Amino acid sequence: MVNTLISAIKGQLVNKGPDYVDVEITGITLRLSTPTTTIESICDLGGEIRLLTSLQMRQDSITLYGFVSENDRNAFDTLITISGVGPRLALAILSTFTAVSLAAAVTAEDVNAFKMVPGVGNRTANRILLELKGKMEQSWSIPSDSTDSNDVFDSLTALGYSIQEAREAISSIDSKDLSVEEQIRMALENIANR
Repeated sequence: MVNTLISAIKGQLVNKGPDYVDVEITGITLRLSTPTTTIESICDLGGEIRLLTSLQMRQDSITLYGFVSENDRNAFDTLITISGVGPRLALAILSTFTAVSLAAAVTAEDVNAFKMVPGVGNRTANRILLELKGKMEQSWSIPSDSTDSNDVFDSLTALGYSIQEAREAISSIDSKDLSVEEQIRMALENIANR
């Protein structure tokens, strides 16, 4: 496994699919496999994009994976070290959870949350939970005050708003001294006023 050869790429987004993006860099187009959360949060075609990467070499393939945040890349790199979790399942997990909500599920020991991921059964969910517990604190820099904003984010996406809409609505809220309910109300007002 080589994951530090190419740590990030910056270029023009020329194509995107359900689980990949194509980025052109000085005449060379690279295809990066990405979680759906990354695809939903990036710019439109033709725009400039910067993605953090993880390069994975297997016997029959070399694949470049792209992420918008360091936490997502760290989560991916940690997930693929778990027995039975390959890059595809790690992407499915990160398409279901943000790194922050994944950390929250691990902290809460919520096995059922992992079962929501396509391809994860009871045994795999328990293994992921068990192995992530020890590894999470070492390699992820999840802010401790992120739980409330994560609850607000999860609530907005559960209501059907896109990841981009939820992030934009939350980013303009001064969440000091506000309950989660008040933050959700303010986020909904922000969305309505756009």
